[in-house]
Amino acid sequence: MNREDMEMFAANWIANWNARDLDAILAHFAEDARFISPLAAELTGSPIIEGKASLRAYWSKALEASSELHFALIAAVCDIERQVLGVHYVARRNGKARRALETMRFVDDRQVEGESFYSAQETSPGD
Repeated sequence: MNREDMEMFAANWIANWNARDLDAILAHFAEDARFISPLAAELTGSPIIEGKASLRAYWSKALEASSELHFALIAAVCDIERQVLGVHYVARRNGKARRALETMRFVDDRQVEGESFYSAQETSPGD
């Protein structure tokens, strides 16, 4: 993917989450993708999710637990050579907002790895 592809991907990724479109979110993942998130540990007991089917199960639970969910893109950071995209955004979930960064590594336009990072303190809702 080139820079334009990655920036478009980031915008679509945000839109898919805001629409709660799990099929669209999972469409770009490789079957054996690996994802790391501290939120996964809260819902599954492990911060590491392996495989597309396990991602579906985890994110289905996460969406069910989120009465409110809205992401606002701050920036897309692209490393074209390594095919890594960082999506920096504000995540509003269940009345709380915090900054987040999700890194994504691609092989042949399929996401094979991802990791989420969240701010330690909640930001004010206007941030």
